[in-house]
Amino acid sequence: MFRREFVATALLLSAGQALARETGNPQARSGSTPIGANGGPVSVADGHPIEMVATDTALTFFVQDEDGTPLDTGSTTGRAIVTQGGKNTTIQLAPAAPNKLSGPLAAPLGAGAKVVFSAKIHGHNMQARFEKK
Repeated sequence: MFRREFVATALLLSAGQALARETGNPQARSGSTPIGANGGPVSVADGHPIEMVATDTALTFFVQDEDGTPLDTGSTTGRAIVTQGGKNTTIQLAPAAPNKLSGPLAAPLGAGAKVVFSAKIHGHNMQARFEKK
């Protein structure tokens, strides 16, 4: 009796893990981070691909619609929370045509920096997470 319950539980757990792997971004399932058209990592938020591009002085996010076309960010604002070296910094993001949200960086992002993007775009609350490699 115990053995049957153990086997059934193991099968259910395996099926759940397989289902989890089958959802979401195919590149993320394979363990690699997809790279966008502008050379930055891409994360999907509420079905929208968002690409993060960091320079020494600015942090820019390119937002796309579900079908991959640029999503107008004209009246949108957002923020990015950067965690590096044990410190959190909030960066206010302003829109830039056609599909960008951008804000100034006080210092370049170091390897391992974590960035959380959040904005409300066309009624969608979007949040995307990134890690600088």
